[in-house]
Order: sequence, then structure tokens, then C-alpha cells
Amino acid sequence: MPTHLTEYASVPTSGARGVEPFELDGMHLLAIPQLAYDVPDTPANMNGGDSDTDLLLLRRGDNGYERWQSIPAPGGEDAEFFRIGDRAFLAVASIRTGSGPYRFATDSRVFEWNGSKFEGFQAFDGYAAKQWKHFRIDDEHFLALAQGVVLPGDDAENLPSRIYRWDGQRFAHFQDIESQWAYNWHAFTVDGRHFLAHADHVRPSVLYRWTGTRFEPHQELADRHGRAFAHFTADGETFLLVARLQSESVLLRWDGARFVAHQALKDPGAREFAVLEGTQGLYVVRVNFVLGTPDNPTTALNSQLYLWRERTLVEVEQFPTTGATDAAVIHEDDGTTLVAVSHSLTADLRFAARTVLYRFAG
Repeated sequence: MPTHLTEYASVPTSGARGVEPFELDGMHLLAIPQLAYDVPDTPANMNGGDSDTDLLLLRRGDNGYERWQSIPAPGGEDAEFFRIGDRAFLAVASIRTGSGPYRFATDSRVFEWNGSKFEGFQAFDGYAAKQWKHFRIDDEHFLALAQGVVLPGDDAENLPSRIYRWDGQRFAHFQDIESQWAYNWHAFTVDGRHFLAHADHVRPSVLYRWTGTRFEPHQELADRHGRAFAHFTADGETFLLVARLQSESVLLRWDGARFVAHQALKDPGAREFAVLEGTQGLYVVRVNFVLGTPDNPTTALNSQLYLWRERTLVEVEQFPTTGATDAAVIHEDDGTTLVAVSHSLTADLRFAARTVLYRFAG
């Protein structure tokens, strides 16, 4: 079987929970939020560590991507780069602060580029925040925060996921989305209609429809264990991938009115998808996070590469990952396609894992 993903570089990270590639002022950058640092002389614990961390900014140079700057961003779960006009922003979701006991009630921040570095622009009250998503509908800019966690005795502190709208100067609160343990958003358009998918671990993951004034529930996408989404168009049809951690992930197909079941992707563990094009057609990267329980987890898992064939995703390759959390596609100036995969844990449950760059040949 041919090798489509070849590892060619990696960078040291700690509890990396995402990887966000973007271009800014002629620079090729990667933003990597970090959940935690290892604490010396303490037992391995996937929910432990010191969460007073920095977000890493890597810059591509002659020797690949190298550490360039850092931004204080505790308990980093996600980074989202976006532009509004000629202004550039970087939003960072923070799940917690401290090194035990942890504080889940913590701000998540948006930073603005000042020409030489990102500086603080706006802070948002949050509770166990996990993902920012920027999207546009016509001329309006929205920024959505997925958040929440269900812990004994902490229910009263939990917050719903929230959508903010740009008012010309700042992001103002626009709408709450009911949630308990939310992870992700995905905004996309089908048949001229705007949709926003919301993933939740303990509640159903729901697809919302833009009515022109607010987001209304359109349909349920998964009953529980939701982690992330990706969509693509193939053979004249639109498909939506739903990643689930503790259940099989699914591929749904748009039937003109709603998404219906099309294919089950075997085995639990999925954390994120990335879609890319190759010479053989459309590919999907699936990265797997963890199996088992927090007290007895397995992080050393194979992740998958699928190829679209005859209206089905067919597995064509597996590659080893440890606690993988994100995958991002990078198109280099020389025509090379890279796939960056963040690893949040080692096989022995330490945070000092590496973010890996693969060269893609499809």
C-alpha cells in the first residue's frame, strides 16, 4: 500500500490541543494552544499538569517551522485566526487555570495584531472553554465560543455556549446556545442556507439554521459524544462528518431538507477531521484522541486517512498518533501539501508530546 503521509518534521509542544496555520504580513505561521506543562515528580495524569501555559507561535523559516513568539494563554484548547477588514485577530479558548485545584471559570481572549505582535483586544467570561469559531454571514462577522463541563458540585457555575457579533468596534453578546459539555462549532452553507453545527459531549449535537435574525435548531446530528465536524461536496452532493469520541463517527448526506445517515466510520476515539484534495481525489484525515477512561486511558492509537471512492470513504492508510487533538492542511508556496497534527499526550500520559508535520502525497 502506498504511503500518503510521510513525517518530515516535528516541533516540541506541551499538551497541544490544536494547530492553526495562517499567513500574516508575508509570514507563514502556526498557532498552537497548550493545555498543560508536566509537573516534575508527580504521577502521570491526563487531567493534571500546570495549566498556566503559553500559546506558541511558530514561523516558517529556512529550516521549517520554528518557535517565534508566545502569548500567555492558560489552559489553551483552541486558536482561531481571522480578519475583519484590514485588521487581524487571534482568538484563544482557555479551559482552565492553575495546577490543581483548577479553575474552569476563566477568561478566553481575543488578541489583535499590532504590526509586530499580538496584543490583548477583548476578554470574555468563560467556563471550560474549548473552541472559538469565526464565521461570516453576508457582511456580518460572528465569533462563537463552545464551552462547559459537567463536574460534581459545579453545575451552578456552568455556562452555555455563546455567539458574539461584531458591532463595528468589539464583539457583543448575540445569542446563547444550550450546552453542558460543548467542544466545537462548524459553520457552512448548503443550497444558499447558512448552518452552524454545535458539538456537545453529554447533550445532543445540534445543527442550527440562520433565520436572518438568529440561529434556530434545524436537526439533531448525534445523541452524545460529539467532538467536531467537517463538510465536503462530492459527486454533486454535500456531506457532513460528525466526529464522536466514545461512539462511532458518522458521515451524513444532505437530502435537500436535512442531513441523513450515509456511512458509519468504525471505532470510537475520533477527535477531529481535515479534508484535502489530491491527485486521486478527495481525502479525509481523521485523528484519534484517547480510548478508555480518564483513570485508565490509552493514547497510543492509529489515526486514519480515507479516500472518497464510489460515494464512500475508504480507509487507505493508518498512521500512529498519541492523544491527537487536531489536524490542519497547509499549502506551501512550492506546491507541497502538509498536514499538521497536534499531539496532546505521550503514550505514557505526559504532556511533553510533539506536533508533527507530514508531507502529503495523494
